[in-house]
Amino acid sequence: MGRIVQKFGGSSVADAASIKRVARRILNAKLAGHDVVVVVSAMGDTTDELMDLALQVSPQPKPRELDMLLTTGERQSAALLAMALSDLGADARSYTGSQAGVITTGTHGDARIIDITPGRIEAALELGNIVIVAGFQGVSQTTKDITTLGRGASDTTAVALAAALGADCCEIYSDVDGIFTADPRIVPGARHIPEISYEETLEMAANGAKILHLRCVEYARRENVPVHVRSSFSDKPRTWVKDLSEGNPMEQALITGVAHDRGEAKITVVGVPDRPGEAAAIFDTIARADINIDMIVQNISRVASGRTDISFTLPMNDGRKAINALKAQQDRIKFDELLYDDQIGKVSVIGVGMRSHPGVTAKFFSALAEADINIDMISTSEIRISVVVDASAVDTAVRAAHTAFGLDAEGEAGVYAGTGR
Repeated sequence: MGRIVQKFGGSSVADAASIKRVARRILNAKLAGHDVVVVVSAMGDTTDELMDLALQVSPQPKPRELDMLLTTGERQSAALLAMALSDLGADARSYTGSQAGVITTGTHGDARIIDITPGRIEAALELGNIVIVAGFQGVSQTTKDITTLGRGASDTTAVALAAALGADCCEIYSDVDGIFTADPRIVPGARHIPEISYEETLEMAANGAKILHLRCVEYARRENVPVHVRSSFSDKPRTWVKDLSEGNPMEQALITGVAHDRGEAKITVVGVPDRPGEAAAIFDTIARADINIDMIVQNISRVASGRTDISFTLPMNDGRKAINALKAQQDRIKFDELLYDDQIGKVSVIGVGMRSHPGVTAKFFSALAEADINIDMISTSEIRISVVVDASAVDTAVRAAHTAFGLDAEGEAGVYAGTGR
């Protein structure tokens, strides 16, 4: 018995029947003696539908008004869930992000949480209410405008609330039975992971795994909030994300999982003068456009011309913005041309075990070679190796790596609604 925060994704509240099913699960937690705070996403594909509607009305909607529109999806889910709980005899109150005290920066579409002042939530809990909070949103500290935290950020809302309320844990419900060694839609025999460290989960989220929002994991690690990743379609206890630093490193699996990301593109800056400061000028231009860079590769300088090529990857959605920003600086940087390729994918093997085990890189690259997959770019960290391959080879690369590191399991992983959220 204690205080818990539960978050339900869009597939879990996709329709009226789903909302009623979720309400019964929430009520069971309340009847078990817990104080329950619930964070909900928009129903099903509501956010995408609202975005499509906005683009029909305006090709370039103003970010402030877009946030006003998109946040209605979560408010709809919260109100409907409160109604369903009331019909079950529970006292429930729904709140918007701003009413719940979620204070953010003023960046529309990708705001960061600055603080949470959960006074209204605490008061409602004291009265015995189940509290339901619309995820993905808050209010700007400076402008007092409604803001959104980025796609998938209801996870972050939930973990931030759990930290602010001193909750025992944060339960993240989706349509998948926890975290697996690979995406079950690509590798049906992916193995379930009972426990995983914040560090490994961060790497998996940053490299394309969709089960948790990246900033959610960062927040959980910083505030030491245990996160229980479960399916709303079953009662199985599944994956705990928590601090595993006290464990024996020799017991850590060599590779914990294989992640992939189809959402990146590659830009090659051709014919860059090979002298000090030119690379800095390129990436300063990208930084000023507020674009994050992932991998970077610089080719060997061509002695005859004194020029080189620099390639880097970035989110595909930022590709056009990056091209325009660099073209505007072409006369200053004096490169020859820009090449753009969005037919790529990133595949990563992740595991703290590779710190103490040699040969991981060789095994990964050998598995890709045996599958006749060419590697375009390579990036590493202490517990991750990532490669860029052709988009058409991503699924094959994931399966090859998964098998090579002995991660295949018998039977098929449970995916209930097919979205992973």
